[in-house]
Amino acid sequence: DTGNRLRFQLELEFVQCLANPNYLNFLAQRGYFKDKAFVNYLKYLLYWKEPEYAKYLKYPQCLHMLELLQYEHFRKELVNAQCAKFIDEQQILHWQHYSRKRMRLQQALAEQQQQNNTSSLLHARMLTGLVFE
Repeated sequence: DTGNRLRFQLELEFVQCLANPNYLNFLAQRGYFKDKAFVNYLKYLLYWKEPEYAKYLKYPQCLHMLELLQYEHFRKELVNAQCAKFIDEQQILHWQHYSRKRMRLQQALAEQQQQNNTSSLLHARMLTGLVFE
């Protein structure tokens, strides 16, 4: 149904916006986090943590922010631009570390696979008598 599809798209887009600390700061400075209806909406959006919905997210850190937004203390701190800046910097550091670590893991897996392929080939040759001493 078109209405459900539109709602899905709007909620998907909004949940992903929560990954942006500057947007959270914007919402906090305009008083959205003091509005009980808005806070209840944030609670409702927790369904995005379910795998059947989370698979559509491009920015998984939005789920962590959504979880943190359930706490009043966190919502209050977001009024401070320095808090948003700190979160932004931490996200950048996380992604830099994650990218480097992922590249190292992929390289190690590729090397291991190449070794496995080489030893499998040698083993197959030995079994077929193609390797002579």
